[in-house]
Amino acid sequence: MSVTIATIQDIPVLVSLLNSAYRGDASKKGWTTEADMIEGSLRTDETSLGELMQQPGAVILKYTDPDNKITGCVFLRKEDKKLYLGMLSVSPLIQAKGIGKQLMKAAEAYAAEQACTSIYMRVISIRHELIAWYERKGYYNTGITQPFPNEPKFGIPKQPIEFILMQKDL
Repeated sequence: MSVTIATIQDIPVLVSLLNSAYRGDASKKGWTTEADMIEGSLRTDETSLGELMQQPGAVILKYTDPDNKITGCVFLRKEDKKLYLGMLSVSPLIQAKGIGKQLMKAAEAYAAEQACTSIYMRVISIRHELIAWYERKGYYNTGITQPFPNEPKFGIPKQPIEFILMQKDL
């Protein structure tokens, strides 16, 4: 089991993992699902993920099991002295086994290597259990909100939702 930087060749597996963790019926087997809040089965696609990976300062850390299967990932992008963290995902069938914690530790180690002073993320404001999980990891609500994107290809909210910005100072 290890956490390493994903490559372009990993994109198809990462897209499948991300979509299964967040959207559709498969996501309901885990606790990170957005399926009850957002209609649609896509969280991302290969083109969008490839574009994210090619942004300046961006990497995706992947967690691989002993059989070298990717079972978790997290997107990171350095922005000056801050690190943006997004799309933290673990396969719904093996959530709550410490993989997310390991990816968060790896993200924080990466932030330290990059001389970042903080990590921030966007979390859907009504994801109370997820917000509490991040708070237990030292993140706090900055009080800043952002609108949920209007991108029907990647889901249509079933109710009004917005993002809150959470941050951890390093």
